[in-house]
Amino acid sequence: MSIENLRLIVDGEPIACTSGDTVLIALLRADRHPTGGGCLCLAGDCPHCLATVDGVSYVRTCQVKAQPGMIIERHHSDDYPPLPLETRPNRPEITARNLHCDVVVIGMGAAGQAAATAAQQSGQHVITLDANVGQDVIGIYPGPLVVARTDAGMLHIHPRNEIIVATGAAELQPIAPGNQLAGIVTASAAQQLAAAGLALGRVVAVGAPLEGIAAETVTGEIVRFEGDTKVTAVVVLDEQGHERRIPCDTVAVTLGLTPRDGLARMGNGLPGITIRAVGDAARPADIPTCPKDGTVCSCSGVTVADLEFIWERGFHEIELVKRATLFGTGTCQGMVCMPYIRSFLAQKGETLQPPFTARPVTRQLTMGEVSAGSHYHATPRTALDGEHRRLGAQMERVGGWWRPWSYGDFMAEYWAVREAVSLGDVSTLGKMQVSGPDALELLERLYPTKVSTIKPGRSRYVLLLDDRGYVLDDGLICRDSDTRFTLTFTSGGSTTAELWVRDWAEAWGLDVRILNQTQALGAINVTGPLATQLLQRAGLDNPPPYMGHMNATVAGVLCKVFRLSFTGELSYELHHPVEDSVTLWRRLFSLGADLGIKPHGIDALLKLRLEKGHIIVGQDTDFDSTPRRINHEWAVRMDKPDFVGKGAILRTNKLPLDRQLVGFTMEGAAPLEGSVIYHGETYAGYVTSSFASPVLGKTILLGWLKLFDGELPADVIIEGRPACRATIPFYDPEATRARA
Repeated sequence: MSIENLRLIVDGEPIACTSGDTVLIALLRADRHPTGGGCLCLAGDCPHCLATVDGVSYVRTCQVKAQPGMIIERHHSDDYPPLPLETRPNRPEITARNLHCDVVVIGMGAAGQAAATAAQQSGQHVITLDANVGQDVIGIYPGPLVVARTDAGMLHIHPRNEIIVATGAAELQPIAPGNQLAGIVTASAAQQLAAAGLALGRVVAVGAPLEGIAAETVTGEIVRFEGDTKVTAVVVLDEQGHERRIPCDTVAVTLGLTPRDGLARMGNGLPGITIRAVGDAARPADIPTCPKDGTVCSCSGVTVADLEFIWERGFHEIELVKRATLFGTGTCQGMVCMPYIRSFLAQKGETLQPPFTARPVTRQLTMGEVSAGSHYHATPRTALDGEHRRLGAQMERVGGWWRPWSYGDFMAEYWAVREAVSLGDVSTLGKMQVSGPDALELLERLYPTKVSTIKPGRSRYVLLLDDRGYVLDDGLICRDSDTRFTLTFTSGGSTTAELWVRDWAEAWGLDVRILNQTQALGAINVTGPLATQLLQRAGLDNPPPYMGHMNATVAGVLCKVFRLSFTGELSYELHHPVEDSVTLWRRLFSLGADLGIKPHGIDALLKLRLEKGHIIVGQDTDFDSTPRRINHEWAVRMDKPDFVGKGAILRTNKLPLDRQLVGFTMEGAAPLEGSVIYHGETYAGYVTSSFASPVLGKTILLGWLKLFDGELPADVIIEGRPACRATIPFYDPEATRARA
């Protein structure tokens, strides 16, 4: 293809392109700065050459060869790049190759070549990576694992002995008012542009002369850059401290170097591997003069004024300044701004702080590149998934499963439970059988309740604690016989609970059989005042009493029937083989057609249980929630000889209670879950669950509340409105409806 036929499409318009150009050079030939302005380095260190190339944003145009027909969308400096409006199904799949070696050398300049040669001469298998040939290392991970992006896919390299970082050093960029103008470049960038034949116009070289380029060389501190969109002059302080203005079209700066040591820093401390930087990547950073004004971090728009603001508010450590301003979290990962942040903090605190912790990735990746070599673990579906979708359910991932969030009319679902009868799919609950000669001993040691007092055919609500006395999960213990028990767990916690039970059984050397039936058994919750009537129609004439369970045939399906209540109404759970789920579901709906039967989703279930004050482990609890903190000491029998977590509870119970999960009521709309709770003007906690209850005529909440002077406040402020602490449960406190 001839040079004349090469075209790029830039912001919807074709521009000519010279064979061999990078995308950046092509843009500059057409007088189009990729982001509108900012110092260009042509080395991949700064955010000022970014553009969207063929639908992929945050591409460093200085490192991408221009190809005919490329579609370029410039990243204008006052906005984020646009999101793609359509999917691109024809993109090739991105693969990942796994390679093993003794030594990885990153960067093949003089120092990298010398390190690679020395390692090879010592008999080691060496893999070299170099961004200049399209091997862009994006991170070092535990393993150890070095990940690189290439045009042919991702490389996952597993070194055994050493990772050598020879990535060189980056040129410092200027921080002064006007540094976001076009026409500012580093010294090496100026030489590359000149070599490509670009006209630089009148050039001012600040700091050092430019080899092979006609330029006026000046020294002194840069005061500002002048111009509208492009630089027209640079102002510096001369030796006498006077401002000197030099008109120009291009400013080339030589201000010092900072090592490209991000990869070495992110790998620092990884076990089982030696990581070292060599050459300029190991040099000390040149620390520039503390900036007085201007944009320090172009990625996040952080100015010197922002740094002053943060310093005055007590953010004096580099990691805290990073979090408060987001400097160093953008595209360049601190390569431009970090030397100046360190200079600023050194001037303020008289100590030069080390760079902040480096974390992968060093380059922006597409989702395809991130996921290359990974395998998606499918979200499980219950046997009733097709039924939910047929009924128009909005499906969501909840507790690790696809579950129906709502069937389109929340209030209809809610009132069906409160006043008629409703079906809910609870197949996702963890279901386990524990049997054998030592089954009782295992559960007595594991749970904080007296399992021996549970009679066959009866159930009990229990907490599962870890060895620190924190709530790990909750559920039921159902006794089937002297040596057989059925355990239930939460949907999200069942896998951890199974590991927990099995580990303790093995650690104690107990003779038990453990069978996880979560996937094998479906479960349908039949709940509402007419639940018993529906089940009688289905052939269950003598249902179990409250907290009882039995085996029975319901609508022609063999079930284990549990009598309990999470919704606060009369409820039965029908556990059955998954192959019978659809049959049982449809038959129950048919039998209840004249009873106002409706399905209810997770949204309704969560609101119904809140009215009863039932907790959701993981939503209403935290990682350090103890039975005392969640007001569940009634579920713990401290007079037992021992159970997992008892020693920790004995210790923590001696400490003054600091916070507790409590109930609140308030008028008006329900506040957002997560809303802050205030006692006066003091932070007092946060909301975990909230609902404007139709049956109660007020908003109810659960939330964590701090104690003040040993007391829980009776009145608090949530979202600027008053709320009162209330007794739980909010609805039917005597449980007459659930026990009907």
